[in-house]
Amino acid sequence: MTGGQRKIALVVCLTTMLLAVLDQNIVSAVTVPIVRDLDPAHGIDRVPWLISAFALASTAALPLYGKLCDTLGARKVFLSAVAAFLVGSALCGAAQSMEQLIAFRALQGIGGGGLMSVTMVVIAQLKAAAPAEEGDAKGGKGGSGIGGLVAGAGMALGPVLGGVLADHADWRWVFYVNLPVGLAVLVAAAAVLKLPRHHGTRHRIDFLGAGLAAAFSTAVLLVTEWGGKEYAWGSPVVLGLIAASVLLLGLFLWRQATAAEPVLPLSLFRIPVLRISFALQALIGTALMGSMIYVIIYLQLVRGIAATNASLFLLPMAAGISVIGIVTGRLTARGWPQKTFVITGTAVSAAAMGILATLSADTGLWVVGAALLLLGLGFGQLLGQLIQLTQESAPPRQLGVATTGIRFFQSLGGALGASLFGTVLARVYEAKGPGGSASRIAALSGEAHAQAIRAFVSSVDTVFACAAGAMLVALLLALRLRVPRP
Repeated sequence: MTGGQRKIALVVCLTTMLLAVLDQNIVSAVTVPIVRDLDPAHGIDRVPWLISAFALASTAALPLYGKLCDTLGARKVFLSAVAAFLVGSALCGAAQSMEQLIAFRALQGIGGGGLMSVTMVVIAQLKAAAPAEEGDAKGGKGGSGIGGLVAGAGMALGPVLGGVLADHADWRWVFYVNLPVGLAVLVAAAAVLKLPRHHGTRHRIDFLGAGLAAAFSTAVLLVTEWGGKEYAWGSPVVLGLIAASVLLLGLFLWRQATAAEPVLPLSLFRIPVLRISFALQALIGTALMGSMIYVIIYLQLVRGIAATNASLFLLPMAAGISVIGIVTGRLTARGWPQKTFVITGTAVSAAAMGILATLSADTGLWVVGAALLLLGLGFGQLLGQLIQLTQESAPPRQLGVATTGIRFFQSLGGALGASLFGTVLARVYEAKGPGGSASRIAALSGEAHAQAIRAFVSSVDTVFACAAGAMLVALLLALRLRVPRP
């Protein structure tokens, strides 16, 4: 590739990463319009599945992408992932029911799982193929800054763009907007990407292991979603799902112990830094997913703020992530220990969640904005730190699966968090509300509406309290990190 082609390819990669972050956050701004259009009676209760479907499919696909890149070449896998994402986006925009939308989000998630992971492989190969001075100029300290800016920009633009489209066009354009950008990425990548083809030893792809991981995750999600609501906790359905979860986990562990090239080698868990990092990333994914979804829902349902204006409240959070991400990246490059930022990041995030857990129906909106800024400053310190710790602590021959593994736990934590927090919110609302689903709040009036608002606020506070608890557990784990000195 020429220098000009490498520059175009890098822009394509950054655009793809931005598209991935955008799509993870853009739907949070339009959950209420989607519910009103597709399922006004029970839609709020199905929002966790709308989020989890994408995260779960992405999680299931993640372990495969690294091996597919090694086997087929990163270029083919990159183009295929973008194409699958675009097909899923088009189908989501055409969905006529919540069930269809959830199913199409899963298809979109299969492609979305590769947008970030395969893009990182492409960037690594671009740097490896570049002249030494060009690779040095693009590496080092600049990588952390670019990553922080992309994450912050995606978190800021996603909900705002979603809100604008929901208020002034239609929520379906949240998905259709991916099409022109994705098609441009496909055309540019097909034209300029010339990556090395892999020959020689072909890697074995552990499809069975990935399938067992996805089946276990789905069974756990169904337990948290159905238990005590659709079915009693002691019902044959829930007990059967619990038994299936245990069985599938056992089969997955057996497969990872016996497979020639497992998707998640059990030997990684014998390394203390990796073991703690995996748990930390899962807890962070759980807490972040809950905060993004339910802040927007609180602002729209309780405060009556339009989707566009509600999404603007995430700008302080995005700004905090971008600024602190750049700062921590530069300080880490100068020798500051990563453990310091993991500890302070989890502590600040837990404090921010604690503030959000005190929201009421008339809390000053400046408090919400301040709490989200604090949350951004906390999460911004964590982005990338655990991945870097994992890469530095993993054996060189297992660098790829270790990196995929920590992203797997983040995605799994996010999927379980969305489902679990949705279940918590529904249970608390049912116990304190006037009866019926939270989706019907807008149709109520008088004292019934006031009682419903109080119940919903209490439910959201409980969700944020659970998220704060998750970050406190993460803080305790962060304190136990023992990072070896270089």
